[in-house]
Amino acid sequence: MPKICLIGAGSTVFAQNILGDALSSQSGGDYVISLFDIDPERLKTSEIVALRICEALHLDKVRVEATLDRRQALQGSDFVILMMQVGGYKPATVTDFEVPKRHGLRQTIADTLGIGGIFRGLRTIPVLEEICRDMEDVCPNALLMQYVNPMAINCWAIKEIAPSIRTVGLCHSVQHTAAHLADCLGEDIADINYLSAGINHIAFFLKYEKLRTDGSREDLYPRLRALAEEGRIPSDDRVRFDVLKRLGHFVTESSEHFSEYTSWYIKEGHNDLIERLNIPLDEYIRRCEVQIAEWHELRRDLEGGKPIDVCRSNEYAAGIIHAAVSGQPALIYGNVPNNGLIQNLPDECIVEVPCHVDRNGIQPIRIGRIPSQLAAIMRLSVSVQELTVEAALMRRRDRIYQAALLDPHTSAELSPDQIWKLVDDMIEQHGSLLPAYH
Repeated sequence: MPKICLIGAGSTVFAQNILGDALSSQSGGDYVISLFDIDPERLKTSEIVALRICEALHLDKVRVEATLDRRQALQGSDFVILMMQVGGYKPATVTDFEVPKRHGLRQTIADTLGIGGIFRGLRTIPVLEEICRDMEDVCPNALLMQYVNPMAINCWAIKEIAPSIRTVGLCHSVQHTAAHLADCLGEDIADINYLSAGINHIAFFLKYEKLRTDGSREDLYPRLRALAEEGRIPSDDRVRFDVLKRLGHFVTESSEHFSEYTSWYIKEGHNDLIERLNIPLDEYIRRCEVQIAEWHELRRDLEGGKPIDVCRSNEYAAGIIHAAVSGQPALIYGNVPNNGLIQNLPDECIVEVPCHVDRNGIQPIRIGRIPSQLAAIMRLSVSVQELTVEAALMRRRDRIYQAALLDPHTSAELSPDQIWKLVDDMIEQHGSLLPAYH
C-alpha cells in the first residue's frame, strides 16, 4: 500500500489539488495519505478535505492520517511532497516586502530571486535539512517532490545536504505558460508540441510548434513575435512579450515574476516602465491575502457540509506517482542537478528540463547547448543561488551580502552600502526564523 506524505499539508487549497489529482488518477485507490503541519487548525481542515475527496471518489481503501509529528508522518513513506511556507505570510512574507521597501527596493513576488527569494531560502533550508535527516532515517527510499520556493535554491541545498535522497523539484510554470500561449494564438493545447529548458522561472521555450493533422509541424514563434510587434498581447503579460522581442524566445514564468529577475524593468527613475508594462508591485502580498480568504471560505464550506468538487489540475505530482506505481511512463518538467544536461550552464546548478518517469524514477533528458543569450541571463541567477546555498549551509553572513550584491534587481536599485544595510536589517527583522551567521 503506497504511502504519500504531505509536509506542510495546512496549505489546504494546494493539498486539495494534489490529493484530488493523485486519488482520481489511480485505479483502486489503495493508498495511505499522511498529512503533517505545525498548525493544528489548518491540519484539521486539510484532513477533512482529504476525507471528503475519498468520499467523493468512493475510495474506501484509502487511509488518511494527520499528525503534528513530522517523523511519524514520514515513517515508511514512498512519496514525500513538500508544500510548506517557513515563517508563513506573517511575519515572514510581509517582512520580505516591507523591509526592502523601506530601503528603496520594490518587488513583485519576492519568492524566487531578489532579496525576498534569498531570505525565503535562508529560512527554508534549515527546515529542509531537518526533513532530509528524518527521511534518511525513516523513509530513505522515498521520492521527494519539492514544490517550495525558491525552487532552485532549495533543490540545490537538498543536493548538498542529502545526495542519497531521490528528489525532483516541481513547478507549474512550463505547462501553464504552454497553455497560455496556445490561448493567445487561438490554438488547442492538445495540438501543441514544445520543448523548454533552463532554470526554474527562467526557462525558455526552445521549440513551440503546432502539430498538423497531416503530420507536419508549424513553428509558432513567428506568430508569437507578430503578436508582440503588433501589441495584441494580454495586458498582464507585457514584460514577457517584451523579452520575446529582445531575446527571441518566450520565458516560462509570468511577467510579474520575471520583471524582478533582471535589472531591466523595475528601476528608480524609470517608473514609466512600470506603468507601460503593467508591472504589479507588491503583487504577492495581495495574492497571499486572497489565498488566506479562500482558506477561510473553504473551511466554512467544509464545516457547513458543502460537497467537495474534485477537479484535476495540471500539477505533475500525480503523474509521477502513477508512473512510479504503475510503470506507465510519463513526461514531466523537473528541477534536477545539471551534470551536463544543459552544456553551457554550470554542472553543479539546478536546471529545469524534461524528464522521463517510470518505476526507475526521474530520468532527466539531456538538452545540450541552449542559445547563448539565454544561458547568460540564467548564469546571473545561478550565482545568486549558489551564494545563498553557501550562506545557509556554512552559516556565512558575508555570503548573504554577496548574494544580494550580485542579484540583478537588487544591485540595479541599491548601492553596495545600501545592500549591506538592507541585509543587516532583514537578518534582524527575521529574528529566530534564521540561525546565527558568522
